[in-house]
Amino acid sequence: SASEFLQTPRRRGTYVMKVMLSEALIALGDDALILGHRLSEWCGHAPMLEEDLSLPNIGLDLIGQARNLYCYAGELEGQGRSEDDLAFLRNEREYRHITLVERANQDFAITMLRQLFFAAFMHPFWREAQTSKDKIIAGIAGKAVKEHAYHLRHAGEWVIRLGDGTPYSHERMQAAVAQLHQDTDELFAPSDAMAQCAQSGLLPDITALESEWSETISTIFQQAQLEMPEADMRQNTSSRLVGRAGIHTEALGHLLSELQYLQRSYPGASW
Repeated sequence: SASEFLQTPRRRGTYVMKVMLSEALIALGDDALILGHRLSEWCGHAPMLEEDLSLPNIGLDLIGQARNLYCYAGELEGQGRSEDDLAFLRNEREYRHITLVERANQDFAITMLRQLFFAAFMHPFWREAQTSKDKIIAGIAGKAVKEHAYHLRHAGEWVIRLGDGTPYSHERMQAAVAQLHQDTDELFAPSDAMAQCAQSGLLPDITALESEWSETISTIFQQAQLEMPEADMRQNTSSRLVGRAGIHTEALGHLLSELQYLQRSYPGASW
């Protein structure tokens, strides 16, 4: 059943509010699904056995979060779409994740820095979401915040190890910073749906999380002997909603061809 917050007559949101919340949850689910799939690509290819297990397991955490978000979003929108429909049966422009999570793995430095940037944002996001007026969102947040605490610690330790390691590992990690930092501005640019949900107390205000994120990244970078690019290296304001607006890189098309293969080859198949 839909959330108690949305069903209580005195406080029940309008149909528009339900749609807004559904859109916001789908976007968050897309973040988790796409990054989860990216991490799964390391299975059997990681540089050591421990990471061959750790990265896919972190990916499973994210996919589990995506399932919870998609299920609730589908219930709110009331169109009969299941988690599988939302995950596998949409076109590229219908996905609303941030650009950062779809970036190809390329190497271990890119993967770990991408994970650090994302987890440093999502950990405080889910911590704040535990006080959501929506009990289902608060419940999802209670589990997710613990998972992201580990994700943040794991990625941070690797960024420090590589950044403060050999000259070669430092060079590779600094190159990853230069490549990925341009995508981080999008973390703090809410879509209209997210902004409305924040005003209603359903989701955290992501614009308020930037200072904590910056402090976390700065602390880790200092230990890793890494330099943060100048602020003007990030996306300008007019391009902040690229991914949230459904505009993606070529990498997403290749990712979806693998992610959606089974469902599109055997329509209607179920587990």
